[in-house]
Amino acid sequence: MPQPPTPTSDQPARARLADLAFDIRSVIGALFLVYGLVCLVWGLVSFPPEAAEKTGGINLNLWAGLGMLVMGAAFVVWVLASPLTQDDPAVREALHASGDDDEAGQR
Repeated sequence: MPQPPTPTSDQPARARLADLAFDIRSVIGALFLVYGLVCLVWGLVSFPPEAAEKTGGINLNLWAGLGMLVMGAAFVVWVLASPLTQDDPAVREALHASGDDDEAGQR
């Protein structure tokens, strides 16, 4: 059984971008970034005295937003630093199990 080819520099950038976009880590990172940005903006814009009283003076939206932004950035860095390739044994096994060996190699 032939091994699927590895991504090369002549592989179209669009295919590599699609691989990154559909990596679950990208989706999770994007969600953390979006929700973190919403919480951060909400924390900066709205922190009434009633909320301060309930939380002991800590702006939870602000801190939760910052935490989610950091987590989202960590996921994005992870995806970019260690992208999934067909050389990865788990990816090769998943392609083989789904019967997409030939289709993945033709991209």
